[in-house]
Amino acid sequence: MFDLKDVGFRTEGKAAKTLLSDITVSFPTRAFSAIVGHNGSGKSTLLKILARKYRQFSGDIRMGTVALTDHSIRDFARKVAYLPQNPTVPPHLSVRELVGFGRYPWRGAFGRYRASDYEKIDQAMVQTHVDGFADRLVSSLSGGERQRVWLAMLLAQDAPILLLDEPTSALDVGHQRDILHLVSDLKNTIGLTVIAVLHDIDMVGRFADHILALRHGTTCWQGDARDFMQADTLQHIYDADIGVITVPQSNISISYIA
Repeated sequence: MFDLKDVGFRTEGKAAKTLLSDITVSFPTRAFSAIVGHNGSGKSTLLKILARKYRQFSGDIRMGTVALTDHSIRDFARKVAYLPQNPTVPPHLSVRELVGFGRYPWRGAFGRYRASDYEKIDQAMVQTHVDGFADRLVSSLSGGERQRVWLAMLLAQDAPILLLDEPTSALDVGHQRDILHLVSDLKNTIGLTVIAVLHDIDMVGRFADHILALRHGTTCWQGDARDFMQADTLQHIYDADIGVITVPQSNISISYIA
């Protein structure tokens, strides 16, 4: 879906700073791609460029065969759904109302909801297992429940590409696993393309199909999960003494600081 060639990004003003340079990568279609690296390495900046939140990038980005900037606003919103870090929930908004916001790019004349919109909203809530509390206030939910509601909103948008910026950062390890398991299942059942900024090494190794690692705004490694969960690879990416063990009778690998 996304092909990048020599992409860079520099802030503006007197204190201008280069945050990304020479990023060349093709994110595979219908796969779960993770962007990893140290804090400040440019992960969220790259995701915001893909989401068209930052426009003043250099290089070339194609979404399909069309330049990223050439898609109309409506067409782009029908293809790409973006979840930022720590999104703010407006007060007194129910789960159903928040999920309904995802239908904005598809609504009919005068912004009216049609029968097909309500069907997509209901379907998205079922897919993310939040239909049981559709009428509750989002602000009353736990962190894990709230994150599933945000995912439901993205699914209601009916876009084939999901961009997720640290979707598990505020969750405990159990809810992190549950959210990423849900995203991975949706990727497989619906055929989504997922690109997510993630920090937890073991979660990346367990759920991601393709990994792009950044350091100081440049690519330091990219490959698949099998090669990612190797001690020498992790030591290279994170510049730390990291070891890896494989859980007996499974294909799950776990990292540790040696």
